[in-house]
Amino acid sequence: MTNKFYILLFILSPFLAFSQETPKTFSLQEAIDFALVNNRRAINSQRDIEAAKAQKWETTASGLPQINASVDYQNFLKQQVQVLPAEFFGGNPGEFAEVIFGTKQNINATATLSQQIFDGSYLVGLQSAKVFLEISQNANTKTELEVRKAVINAYGNVLLAGETVEILERNLKVLQKNLSETTKIFENGLAEEESVEQLQITLTGIESNLKNASRMKTLAYQMLNMTLGLEINWPTILTDDLERLTQENISLGLLDAEVNVENTIDYQIAENDKVSKELLLKLEKSKALPTLTSFINGGYSAFTDEFTFMDKDQKWFGSSLFGVSLNIPIFSSGMRSASTQRAQINLEKAKTDLIEKEQNIQFEIAAAKSDYLFAIEDYDNKKQNLKLAERIEAKNETKFFEGISSSFDLRQAQTQLYSAQQQYLQAMLDVINAKAELETALNVITN
Repeated sequence: MTNKFYILLFILSPFLAFSQETPKTFSLQEAIDFALVNNRRAINSQRDIEAAKAQKWETTASGLPQINASVDYQNFLKQQVQVLPAEFFGGNPGEFAEVIFGTKQNINATATLSQQIFDGSYLVGLQSAKVFLEISQNANTKTELEVRKAVINAYGNVLLAGETVEILERNLKVLQKNLSETTKIFENGLAEEESVEQLQITLTGIESNLKNASRMKTLAYQMLNMTLGLEINWPTILTDDLERLTQENISLGLLDAEVNVENTIDYQIAENDKVSKELLLKLEKSKALPTLTSFINGGYSAFTDEFTFMDKDQKWFGSSLFGVSLNIPIFSSGMRSASTQRAQINLEKAKTDLIEKEQNIQFEIAAAKSDYLFAIEDYDNKKQNLKLAERIEAKNETKFFEGISSSFDLRQAQTQLYSAQQQYLQAMLDVINAKAELETALNVITN
């Protein structure tokens, strides 16, 4: 029995080893690079480009020579009877003879080569396919910028959640120590019961916040994994820390960056929309132009009452045809004119939208710069406030244990410290996110 167990364990050991999920380690830049390849939106965006390339060739090929072949086999289960005057065959006048034309079975094999000579809509289609490819490429750039920003936000949220848990754990240890010492003082009759109760209230709040922060940390990791394109519960290790990332993301030079709206991806997408509307107008106008196509075909036919088409002595009759087809639109009861007017209106709307988009982009960039500058200033303020809150809390703790300050004063100082800690963490995350927002608006990537 033991030998069988070891044999089974040996057989399953490779599968057990591979079933363990290997933790993935990421710096912020590594996470961004990984997501640009594995994020599901990024993957589909690349597929859109490939589909646009295929559609471009599909449009191009539609105007190139086309060859089609067909084989038609017919077997009359009952042949049609025709009635002719009997006198044609030596019969009596006024009488009719029943005759059957053709054979019971026949085969026609034909191959046709066609070539489009002129079609205005085809020329517009070629231009449209090129623009559609540009639209897909610009959409991919937009997706990459959004994915990058999403990774930065998700990465920062994980770091924030981790720092929050660590701070709450430290605060919890300090409170537990204070509560233990205060309880002993109370038991010795040197402190009021209210002092113990005040610390218990604070401790309960910290314990509740710690539980919630732990849950939020798990959710933050899951959101990051989804953004990276990993399974939601895949073990992930982050190598950057929040404070160092904040310092790296303080770049006042970015506030002086020149704003060229035409280089932003949102403007280019709006420009693509205008160009596409111009092409739609051209398409409607081209429908009033004639179209010219040519073709040549050749084929063979065979006829028999029995299925002898595979015999060597079966006779096959060849045929060939060349032709040119000219289609000239003459009158459409105003339909083409209405379609052209509608396309012209849509083009004017696209031009107006482009002007509005340009102004919106300028405003968004100005707002993003303002938010980024405020985030940096707020970070400096929150950093100073945290130092002050730490000193105030330390002084009140000393006064409390020396008996010259109340437990209520200590609790206020502790609450103020905890609030300052969270505000400082949030201020660091705001700097990182505000910089990512500004870079996205400017269409500028800095590492």
